[in-house]
Amino acid sequence: MKRMIALLGVLVLVLAACGGGDSGDDGGNGNNPPSAGDAAAGEKIYASTCAACHGADATGIEGLGKNLHNNAFVNGLSDAELVDFLEEGRLADHPDNETGVAMPPKGGNPSLDDDDLQDVVAYLRTLK
Repeated sequence: MKRMIALLGVLVLVLAACGGGDSGDDGGNGNNPPSAGDAAAGEKIYASTCAACHGADATGIEGLGKNLHNNAFVNGLSDAELVDFLEEGRLADHPDNETGVAMPPKGGNPSLDDDDLQDVVAYLRTLK
């Protein structure tokens, strides 16, 4: 039950990368321009929402969330695509989900708005 509560309290984010790879390759574009969001604000949101599954240092937690540093899935999406992904989340049985653990929409934090998600994306862009 505690694990389920922790999972529901998670992000995103990043979740964002629950289904993405973390091979270190940039997904082919590697040239994402600086994000329009506020990375410092995004780091705070990450710490309170995403860290439960992706770890405080964003290196992932086995069986929960992927490593987000230089993550090919994250790097392969535009900021707008990544915001959309964070907003929608990913089901545990989605074919691209490599962990078998659902990433809830907005990392389980329904109070996050598009500006907050853009801030999280800005923070994720710093994890190279």
